[in-house]
Amino acid sequence: MPEPTHPWFQASDAPRILAHRGLVPEGSADLVENSFAAVAAAHAAGATYVESDCHLTRDGEVVLFHDDDLQRVAGDPRAVADVTLAELAELVAGRGGLLTLAQALESFPTVRFNLDVKAAAAAEAVGRGIAPYADRVLVTSFSDERRRIALQAAADAGAPLRPATSAGTRTITRLLLASGVRAHRAVTRLLSDVDAVQVPERHGRVRVLTPRLIDSAHRHGVEVHVWTVNDPADMQRLLDAGVDGLVTDRADIALPLAARHAS
Repeated sequence: MPEPTHPWFQASDAPRILAHRGLVPEGSADLVENSFAAVAAAHAAGATYVESDCHLTRDGEVVLFHDDDLQRVAGDPRAVADVTLAELAELVAGRGGLLTLAQALESFPTVRFNLDVKAAAAAEAVGRGIAPYADRVLVTSFSDERRRIALQAAADAGAPLRPATSAGTRTITRLLLASGVRAHRAVTRLLSDVDAVQVPERHGRVRVLTPRLIDSAHRHGVEVHVWTVNDPADMQRLLDAGVDGLVTDRADIALPLAARHAS
């Protein structure tokens, strides 16, 4: 396939390992995903790419946080959107430390971030926040609308180039249908404004990742990343199948496998 031209991809060779919400090493009972310590652990393990999620607090700060609410991570039933940055920081203080989008980009200058816009209210703020760092960010979302709002906000805020981006659910669904019937013009149109497709191997009984999908993406210079892959045998099998990246909770295991595969 043609080499991707966006600087996000030029930090390392494929296959890429995307540390899913950072890295929580085994036995780290008090450390939570998406925390400062989790991103630091991924970086220390050698990860160039970190996948994370963006929500907006009540006072308008973009934070790296996956869930809509705080129940699973902090035992608090409130929504992220209903707490202030200070309140959230206090809740996460003993669990690895809260990480805002600005802190992540400033504190880890060699890390490339794959940012999933989880909340519609966060899209514009994410775009403004990543504008000075557009070379180091790939924007994604299940919602194509949210990712496009973030991309436009980055442009409006003076981003020197468009952040990298991957397709949302609607685009991927249409891409699967188009590639399945070899509708080449439709495939070209669907892939014209994305740099990657990030998919699960399966969705229920439906196989999402297929050789035809990989071939279609590669013909258009678009990478294929698979989530969330934690079993070493699955990692090796998918790398052998030609995927360009793995999103994984176990970057510490995946990184050596990817290095051997690249060599």
